[in-house]
Amino acid sequence: MQRSKKILWIVVIVLIVIGLTGIIIASLFLGDIVKKGVETVGPKITRVSIKLDDVKLSLLAGSASIKGLVVGNPEGYQTPQAISAGTIAVGINPLTVLSDKIVLHSIYLESPQITFEGGLGGNNLSQILANINNSANTGGTVSTNKAAPAQSSKRYEVDDLLIKGARVNVSLTDLGGKKMTLDLPQIHLTDLGKNEEGITATDLSRNVLNAILSATLKAVSNASKDLGQDAQILLQNNGKKMNPGTSNLIQGVLKSLNK
Repeated sequence: MQRSKKILWIVVIVLIVIGLTGIIIASLFLGDIVKKGVETVGPKITRVSIKLDDVKLSLLAGSASIKGLVVGNPEGYQTPQAISAGTIAVGINPLTVLSDKIVLHSIYLESPQITFEGGLGGNNLSQILANINNSANTGGTVSTNKAAPAQSSKRYEVDDLLIKGARVNVSLTDLGGKKMTLDLPQIHLTDLGKNEEGITATDLSRNVLNAILSATLKAVSNASKDLGQDAQILLQNNGKKMNPGTSNLIQGVLKSLNK
């Protein structure tokens, strides 16, 4: 009897070790899968290049570390990138990794570098946002290859997303070539996709970029005494040509400045 119990415990321990080893190995492979997925699906949504240096996923700890994120600029812009982040820390529910809805408890970006090139009436960030909106309208199939597959059907929940210490390198090519570097206030989003259906990668990207663009436009406007007037002129002269999302963002910035 005692020997049977001993054998049973040995079997249990061996199974636990095998299970833990499997989880660790799966974490290594999932990191590569996530990296490839972001670099494949991301450009279809944004129509700009997206690169990652490395993704490390620990299912045991329920965490992930994303290093070297670089979001490129649309064609026609001089600066090589729109957004870069050294490290992004992610808290994840490991039980949802292989499910249809992945639950991310937290996403934390510290000190990302953002480039704002153009003007309030047209710039690299608003162009990427317009690309994302177009991607949503076409069901996520954004490619010159008509046979390219649509974006992933995965859904997401992000309970808490925090961007701290962001800096914006501004190049106002449409307004006299003004250049400046600005600090953005903290950007904090909560309860994204916190429902049964969750949120698509397209909608998640749109929410995050919309928050970054809104904060950037307000910071740029506040940094220049004449920019509010210039923005009003841009709206009067070019309002019909603008993407509705960009026009609404500028209107919102002008209202906030007049408060």
